[in-house]
Amino acid sequence: MQKSKFLPRGRKDRTVVLVDIRETKSAKAADLFLQVRPGKDFEMLTILRAMIKGEHVTDDQVAETGLTTDVLQDLIERMKKAKFGVMFFGMGLSMTRGKHMNAAALLTLAAEMNAFTKFVAMPMRGHGNVTGADVIMRWQTGYPFGISFNRGYPRYNPGEFSTVDILVRGDTDCAFIIGADPGATMPRPAIEHLAKVPTIVLDPHVTHTSRLSRVHITTAPAGIAAPGTGYRMDEVPMPLRPALNSPYPSDEEVIRRIKEAIAEKPDWMTDQPQMIFSQV
Repeated sequence: MQKSKFLPRGRKDRTVVLVDIRETKSAKAADLFLQVRPGKDFEMLTILRAMIKGEHVTDDQVAETGLTTDVLQDLIERMKKAKFGVMFFGMGLSMTRGKHMNAAALLTLAAEMNAFTKFVAMPMRGHGNVTGADVIMRWQTGYPFGISFNRGYPRYNPGEFSTVDILVRGDTDCAFIIGADPGATMPRPAIEHLAKVPTIVLDPHVTHTSRLSRVHITTAPAGIAAPGTGYRMDEVPMPLRPALNSPYPSDEEVIRRIKEAIAEKPDWMTDQPQMIFSQV
């Protein structure tokens, strides 16, 4: 609804397109609703990329997605006429059939649209400072998530080094959970593996994950009793000043003290295989 210098009429100057497998409440707020067939996200994105490049696509191929050629052609025209387009996507794309391939196809589509106008893709974030974790990991390694340091340098491969995949396969023999509650949201095989291995949790509250952990260290709530920086979904940093005092240490202090304690141990006690780290 925001009005700006380039969009003085706010919502009236914007076009909202919703793509989903069912008509949700958000469809009523959209200018165009496209109901794609379940499990056909990758096919739809690939067909869009082909049509944008002028490649031949048959009506039968388009029909498999639950849409029509005319509807997709209309969408393409709207996208090309946009001054600044943003593709928002969430777990409906990244956690269903295709997973990382779906996200990769959408990111590629956004990149290819820049041959016509400005386009970006942005994931819809959930609770906590998920965007902040992505920003810092990109700053430090060049990659946002799904990173392994087990060779002494960062390697990026979603699907292999992503948290859910690592836990479901049972690759890790230890887990260190900070600022997240995977025990409440992840698939059952991943949760069952967390319960089997030594799991350490840093959290201000008792959670599903802390109940199955071997060690739960209570910490001060970030942004409430501990200072820090939170990132909005659009990656704008927001300095957080504590409003309350807490008898508990911050996550940063606990990690620093653990690091110092490990550094004081003899080499033979720390010369162990490195773990795979991945953002939850």
